[in-house]
Amino acid sequence: MEKIQRKATKMIPELRNLSYERRLQRLELISLEQRRLLGQLIETFKYLNGLNTVTMEGPFERDSNVRTRNNSQKLLLRNFKTSQAMNFFPVKIAATWNQLPENIVSAGTVNTFKNRLDKFWITNPPVLHPTNSMSLTP
Repeated sequence: MEKIQRKATKMIPELRNLSYERRLQRLELISLEQRRLLGQLIETFKYLNGLNTVTMEGPFERDSNVRTRNNSQKLLLRNFKTSQAMNFFPVKIAATWNQLPENIVSAGTVNTFKNRLDKFWITNPPVLHPTNSMSLTP
């Protein structure tokens, strides 16, 4: 899908010679990888705030350490021996969630969460790794 978006943005004559990242900036778009990350963070927010109708048997475990940096809703990071376990949604998203600031994770509504995250990403864009693990730049 990313390939299709790359080609589509090149079809605009005045943007053709720009890099993919610059074309996205000029069009005020985000990459599909970043869009997936946004969706995962929104679902995490909804689950942690009881806004999700899906009932799962505790996919997230909150970190009980009271001395936390960034936000008070830290998720416990687990260690796994297999690469399959690393692709499990709660494992993949926990590190990124833990790096979000308090004012974002403590938003009262999903729209407030999205708006604050969008503003945060303007100055702190997420670093998307080829291994599908994602983090935020400090």
